[in-house]
Amino acid sequence: MAKRVALLTSGGDAPGMNAAIRAIVRAGIINDMEMYAVFEGFKGLVEDLISPVDRSFVSEILMRGGTILKTARLKSFVEESIQDIAVANLKRHNIDTLVIIGGDGSYRGGACLAAKGINVIGIPGTIDNDVIGTDTTIGFDTALNTITEAVDKLRDTSSSHLRCTIIEVMGNHCGDLALYGGTACGVDLILSPEYRPSDAEVVEKLKTIHHSRSRHALVLVSEKLIPDLQSFGQMIREKTGFDTTVEILGRIQRGGSPTAMDRVLAARFGVHAIEIIAQGKRNRVVGTVNGKIVDYDINAAERRSTVKTEELIGVISTLK
Repeated sequence: MAKRVALLTSGGDAPGMNAAIRAIVRAGIINDMEMYAVFEGFKGLVEDLISPVDRSFVSEILMRGGTILKTARLKSFVEESIQDIAVANLKRHNIDTLVIIGGDGSYRGGACLAAKGINVIGIPGTIDNDVIGTDTTIGFDTALNTITEAVDKLRDTSSSHLRCTIIEVMGNHCGDLALYGGTACGVDLILSPEYRPSDAEVVEKLKTIHHSRSRHALVLVSEKLIPDLQSFGQMIREKTGFDTTVEILGRIQRGGSPTAMDRVLAARFGVHAIEIIAQGKRNRVVGTVNGKIVDYDINAAERRSTVKTEELIGVISTLK
């Protein structure tokens, strides 16, 4: 009997998820597997939103942002009784393996299913770039390019009005989008969990810019780092004399057609996932380390490497 493989997307959507779905379905069919789609993430598992799919299902989706499988958060999935329903539904369809595309929260849900006998393969898909076992996640490059374009446009209006513009970007508790985006755009200050100048240092830097340099400034801030960004902006306004505005880029960072880099990364991850299923490996998560596609045990994957982040912080410190 052919292996039956289901796939779902979970957590926040990320550009390139569709490219990964396409790669998984096509590679699975080539390897004589029967492919199934789970719609609406873990919620769909519990509600039995599971259907067989063929090659035509993934036609013309490579360039589309978001996820054709849809995604939903299900807080109750932490309950064992809810997990048991999901397992029963998979077994009812005689599904051997579940491929999950998502972030750390999705992996935790997958680990619960793995503990109940389901073979789970994880693929890192999140714009935040904060997933275990990989240097890069699907969606990060596209979000970074979106941020770069937005900050470049905000620079035009910031310089025209001689403003200090504080721009909040996503990233959850990971500062990669702020660090990489700030470096790409040459902003004046970056505030992230990994690189956080004190308020006094921020004020002093902005005072110097306001009084003796270009007279406008861009500050890039990771979300969740400063609880009240409006109050932070008011503090800068009062202590530096800068006309200060706060811009929150928000979910626009999630959308859009995936970049070539994200499409290729998604294809590599998807094909590798099918390869390890064909090899009989169980409960693995896929990632990339120094450009090479790797896989780890779902319960033993290492935390993401901080080497590149540390190197980037050195570059930022030199150029500030």
